Amino acid sequence: MADVATRVPCKPQPLFARSLRAAACALMLAAMPAAAQTQPPTTATPAPTAPATADPAPTLVPQLAPMPAVAPAPALPQDLSPLGLYRQADVVVKGVMLILLAAAFLCWTVWLRKVLQMVAARRSLARSHAALHAAASVAEAAAALTRSRDPAALMARAVAEELSRSAPLLAEAGPVGVKERAASLVDRIEGQALARLRRGTGIVANTGSVAPFVGLFGTVWGIMNAFIGISESKTTNLAVVAPGIAEALFATALGLVAAIPAVIIHNHLSRANAGYRLALGDAGAAMLRLLSRDLDRSPGSKG
Repeated sequence: MADVATRVPCKPQPLFARSLRAAACALMLAAMPAAAQTQPPTTATPAPTAPATADPAPTLVPQLAPMPAVAPAPALPQDLSPLGLYRQADVVVKGVMLILLAAAFLCWTVWLRKVLQMVAARRSLARSHAALHAAASVAEAAAALTRSRDPAALMARAVAEELSRSAPLLAEAGPVGVKERAASLVDRIEGQALARLRRGTGIVANTGSVAPFVGLFGTVWGIMNAFIGISESKTTNLAVVAPGIAEALFATALGLVAAIPAVIIHNHLSRANAGYRLALGDAGAAMLRLLSRDLDRSPGSKG
């Protein structure tokens, strides 16, 4: 039997080998992770290597240039009223504005004072002129105007004094010298009265002629500072530029505000002074007529 067994091939050997291989595969699958079990096997293919001298492939996304940094715009002034423009202006422009405001105030003050002075002078001169026409002699006119202080009253008293001083000389020198001296006194009193009345009008004349140029100087200075601010802020935005230019133009506006009324006031005062000078001339002529009558009535006078 043993010989038979050795001669007969063993049939179960292939089945045993297959079972052994299946068990080994099962053990290997159990040892592998789950992700590796589900991933299909891939064959690695070598990537083609580009030559060293080849240029890199162009990118599809365009490269944008970086945006330049924009300086923040300065805060705009909140108050654009005349007072706000003055507060935000340069020191030089502020000085120009103050000078123009002071000149305008002086012009209106001079006008008000001269108007009141002219009204009072005209009324007093009208009363004195009426007294001269009503008087019959130089002495009577001087007595009627004793309490008055207007130029016509001064003329009457000056001529009466000169006549009394020259009375002893009338018989020898005649009335010509008295008339000349009396006319000189009348002219001097008239000139002094006009000079007092014109006092202060030079400020008005200077303001009317110089104020526009002073305002223009403030405007030029302010615009120059505005352009410097534009260059420093590196922006041409109108909202940033406009306040500085408005401050500069405000100086020109003040110059015109001071100059235009000053010219009108000066013309008005000049016409008023011319009318008052004519009234003074009439009063002086009336006084000289009274003197001529007195000299004609003098018994010692010669022709």
